[in-house]
Amino acid sequence: MPKLSIITINRNNAEGLRKTIESVISQTSKAFEYIVIDGASTDESLEVIKQYKDKITYWVSEPDKGIYNAMNKGIRQAQGEYCQFLNSGDVLIAKDVIEKMLFNMPDTSIVIGNMLKSLANGKIYKDTGSAAKEISMLTFYRGTLNHSPAFIKRNLFDKYGFYDETLKIVSDMKWYLIAVGLNNETVFYRDIDVTLFDMNGISTTNTTLDKSERRQVLEALIPKNVLADYDKYWFAIEQANRINKYTFIKFCIRLIERILFEFEKILR
Repeated sequence: MPKLSIITINRNNAEGLRKTIESVISQTSKAFEYIVIDGASTDESLEVIKQYKDKITYWVSEPDKGIYNAMNKGIRQAQGEYCQFLNSGDVLIAKDVIEKMLFNMPDTSIVIGNMLKSLANGKIYKDTGSAAKEISMLTFYRGTLNHSPAFIKRNLFDKYGFYDETLKIVSDMKWYLIAVGLNNETVFYRDIDVTLFDMNGISTTNTTLDKSERRQVLEALIPKNVLADYDKYWFAIEQANRINKYTFIKFCIRLIERILFEFEKILR
């Protein structure tokens, strides 16, 4: 059984698909299988797939019901211990990244590295994501765990279900919330740059739908009274967390408190 199943979904993005495939097949590690799910593309995508078909473990080109339906098709074909979702347009940033991620893999449910984002101004932003911090329910109230640099154990999809195909953008956030937020599945962060993320996808361009679906998920999974507390106190919690991260700031606050205390004694 392969250690990893890399799953690429695509729809009419031949140029991006080529970049993704080439980044996968050039990996120094061969401890993975490669699955490509194409949504009956009408551009040159099928020709690209056929060009590299001898390097692809499984591929199909047929109509689907959206992004998460395509991902679920990939999961059903996956034979690896872990799954990674590398959509067309996203690339593995180095030839040895899979080798590095698989080296001395910890016994954990999810392993996540860093995701680089190519910004419109040409700069590259390194997103270490929430996995590099302490994960809590606030993680999913305000955001989620990155998807493309994550290696997720395949059997977790049997345990918690596949991606919700009724959602267009935040189904991976919903799945993470169920598996990690509500059921305490373990996440291990590795400070390894794994993927370069295509910032032109629907999840980054349709912020209105993202916000609407996120709220829908939170209201469906989090008890109403608990969610009300997060709505009311999330900003204060985040501010407290930021302050606690910085020893110097905490020192200054304590110093100011001490000075005010001594000043109050003098005034008495």
